[in-house]
Amino acid sequence: MVRRAFTMRLKPGSLATYKMHHDAIWAELIAELEKSGIADMTIFENDPVLVMYSVITDVEAWDRLWHSEVHDRWAVLMSPLMEFNSDGIVNSTELREVFHLETNAGK
Repeated sequence: MVRRAFTMRLKPGSLATYKMHHDAIWAELIAELEKSGIADMTIFENDPVLVMYSVITDVEAWDRLWHSEVHDRWAVLMSPLMEFNSDGIVNSTELREVFHLETNAGK
């Protein structure tokens, strides 16, 4: 498994609507996430900045999702809320991992 994180940016005043859509995420989008190899995803916010942390099966997982029909439809829903590149993929910056630690706490 591979850990990946990205920063993304919301347009002003978009956080509540962004959260509402994610609270009602489509079952077909969840299925596409799984099919693409995205095992775990968490999004943190410090409006307007979002930080997405994910655990994926391989380094191509996000590219598979971003080029799927379901994601194309989700991008249409998100486009008024987020900054997107001209190719229809969210404008994001990958974060580089500098430290990771797993302990036995809670196990």
